[in-house]
Amino acid sequence: MKAAYIDQPGPAANIQVGELPLPTLQDGAVLVRVGAVTVNHVDTYIRSGAYPIEMPSPFIIGRDMAGTVEAVGGKARRFHVGEAVWSNCLGIDGQQGTFAEYLAVPEERLYHLPVGVDPQEAVAVVHSALTAVIGLFSKARLAAGDTLFINGGSGSVGLAVLQIAKASGARVGVTAGNEEKAWMCRENGADLVVIYPREDVEQAIRGFAPAGLDIFWEATSALDLERTIPLMAQHGRLVVVAGQEKPSPFPVRPFYLRNCSLHGFTVTGTSVSDLQAYARQINAWMARKTLKARIQEILPLAAAARAHQMQEAGGLSGKIILMPDLARDG
Repeated sequence: MKAAYIDQPGPAANIQVGELPLPTLQDGAVLVRVGAVTVNHVDTYIRSGAYPIEMPSPFIIGRDMAGTVEAVGGKARRFHVGEAVWSNCLGIDGQQGTFAEYLAVPEERLYHLPVGVDPQEAVAVVHSALTAVIGLFSKARLAAGDTLFINGGSGSVGLAVLQIAKASGARVGVTAGNEEKAWMCRENGADLVVIYPREDVEQAIRGFAPAGLDIFWEATSALDLERTIPLMAQHGRLVVVAGQEKPSPFPVRPFYLRNCSLHGFTVTGTSVSDLQAYARQINAWMARKTLKARIQEILPLAAAARAHQMQEAGGLSGKIILMPDLARDG
């Protein structure tokens, strides 16, 4: 089969595309013919070695995929040949990733794709949706009527948080970097959009939430706790999902006087049973068409190195999708 892989962590140029043996189908696993994969920031961290994990050699890159069941191993009971499936938790815990024509996926890490959901749309949202679901419900305990502000609302994670929070009955404000991104946030239901290069974010939040924010979601690497915590309501929850560029002083007194809580997490540390529960929630949001994908470009698997370079360069307005069956030169 054709696959995109590395022999050791390093730059995107380390990615090779070539023939590897078909995976062996063990008991409890499902053979999937891959239809579409995508690139996330965490994929570049793993490939570069910035986020070290146990990996086989050669290591097939990638975490997310959508595809079709090709065969079912012994003791696997939940899937049947021909069913549409997805996963957003491969390429970790010593397993191969997703950038290949075929994958042997442990049954517990595979989920049914809801009827009527496009595989390309699904693969573009399932990783961001996982982050959003964990942060909103497991960490921040979002409730209808809450006031939420997302710093970085136009990124893939920010948009998933915005879409799910609005569908859950929250008031949502966001920052955006320009008019195009601001328009996109408004189209997805944002009640307040602050274009941060030219508007005062703190002043806008105080006008939007005079009694303070119930939830502040930091999706950028520029968390400023000294500025943010005084904007929180009693029992306010702060969620951090991005690495910080520089240290942020921690204002202890306003934090504890407001009875605030601070939550940081990575999806990599989530248990398999919790991932299954979150997948059920993601499927529900996809089936309701709450999660709307932004796809910037569709490339063949041969363009895996270029896709990683594009992701690392930044400035993307949507997800990069790669398709093993796409018949054109990468």
